[in-house]
Amino acid sequence: MAETLEKKNGKKPWLTGVRGAFARLVATAAVLCSTAVASAVSPVPAAAAEAKKPVVLDARVAGDETRTRFVLDMDRQVTPAISALANPYRLIMDLPEVEFSIPADAGTTGRGLVGDWRFGMFAVGKSRIVMDLTGPVSVDKTFFLPAVDDQPARLVVDLVSSTRQEFNDFAERSRHKRAEPGGQVAAKSDKLGAQKGHGKPIVVIDPGHGGIDNGATGVDGTPEKVIVLEFAKLFKEKLGETGLYDVRMTREDDTFVSLGRRVEIGHELAADLFISIHADSVRRGRKYARGSTVYTLSDRASDQLAEDLAVSENLSDVIAGVELDEEPTEVTDILLDLARRETRSFSVYFARTLVSELRSAVRLINNPHRHAGFKVLKAHDVPSVLVELGYLSNEHDEKLLVSDEWRDRMSNAMTEAVNGFFRPRLARQQPAPSQ
Repeated sequence: MAETLEKKNGKKPWLTGVRGAFARLVATAAVLCSTAVASAVSPVPAAAAEAKKPVVLDARVAGDETRTRFVLDMDRQVTPAISALANPYRLIMDLPEVEFSIPADAGTTGRGLVGDWRFGMFAVGKSRIVMDLTGPVSVDKTFFLPAVDDQPARLVVDLVSSTRQEFNDFAERSRHKRAEPGGQVAAKSDKLGAQKGHGKPIVVIDPGHGGIDNGATGVDGTPEKVIVLEFAKLFKEKLGETGLYDVRMTREDDTFVSLGRRVEIGHELAADLFISIHADSVRRGRKYARGSTVYTLSDRASDQLAEDLAVSENLSDVIAGVELDEEPTEVTDILLDLARRETRSFSVYFARTLVSELRSAVRLINNPHRHAGFKVLKAHDVPSVLVELGYLSNEHDEKLLVSDEWRDRMSNAMTEAVNGFFRPRLARQQPAPSQ
C-alpha cells in the first residue's frame, strides 16, 4: 500500500568555454533575470501558508465528573460549531477542514465528563470531533486563546454536568449547526429510475467506514477504512478493464458516508449490484476467526458472529455523530414485498456465485455465506452483499490484507463472480449474428 516516489537529481550545468568579462556579465545578467522571474511567479510564503489547512497540534482533557475542559492546540484560530446528540450522549464539534497532527489513538483516554472521542474528515471541507459523554452536559464556555511566546493557540471548550432535559433541549436547539455527511456521487447515471436490463450493468462498490469512522483496527494498527478503500479502488480497476460495466463507488477518498446515504446512492444510480467491502475485527475467538465471508440481508442472523458483526457495522452513524433516523415501519404493499423478495433472491444468487469463485483463490471462513441485518444492505430494489475480506483481529489475515499478491487474487476472483452473475444478461444483449 505504500507508494514509491522516484526522485531524479540532476546537476546544474556550469558555463564553460566562455572567457573574459563579457562572459561574466552574461552569467550575472542571466542569474538576475531568473531570480526576477522566479520571484514573479512563485507565491510568497505568507500566501502559501494561508492556503494550508489549519493544524491540530495536540489535544487533552482535564477535569472531573462535574466540570471538564477539552483543549485543542492549534496553529491558528478556527471557529467550531458545537451540537449534541442523545441516545447515547454525544457532543459534536464541527470544524473547517483541519489536519490532525495527533496520534491516531489520542481519543482513547477520556476523563471526567468525556469518555472516548474520535476525530477525522467528515465531509468535503469539514472535519469533526465526536465526544462520547458519560452523562448529560451543557457547554459552559467556548473560547479561543491566541498564541503567546512558545505557547500555541488554543481552542477551549468547558463542559459542566447537567440534567437529561437540559441536554435534550440543547440537542434540539443545536441541530441546525451540524454538518451534513458526505457521499455525493461525482456524476449520477443517466439511467436514474430507468428500467434495468439496458446498457451496461451498473455496479456500485461501497468501501466501508471512512473519515471520522476508522472502522476496525488491526493487531498491528492497520485501520479498516484504509484497507477497504485501497481494495475497492483495485476492484473497480479490474471491473473497468473488462469494459462490461459502469462502475461507481460510494466514496473515493477518506470521507465519511452515512449508512443511509450509501443505500440511497445504490438506489439513485439504479444499480444492478451493490457490493459493500469490509475487514472487521471480532472479540470472541479473535485469534481463530480467519478468512473471507460473504453476507446477505436477513431479519434473523445466521449465527452469533454474523449478529455481532451486524451490530458493529450498524453503529457507524453513531460513531460519526450522525442523527439516527427512525426505522421505517414495515410496508405491506404487495408489489414492494415482491420486489424485496426478488432482490433478496438475486443477492443470495450472487453470494453463492462469489463464494464459489473465492474458494479456489483465497482462504474462506467456515460456512462462508452468512446473513444478518446489515443496514447497508437494505435497498429493496438493488441486489446487495457485504464482503468481509478478512479479520483484522487475526494477525495472519491482517498481513494478507496489505499484501499486493493477495489483493490481486481476491479482486480477480470477485471480478469473475460479477462476470458470472451478469453472464446471462450480457449474452442477451449481444447483437444477433448477421445472416
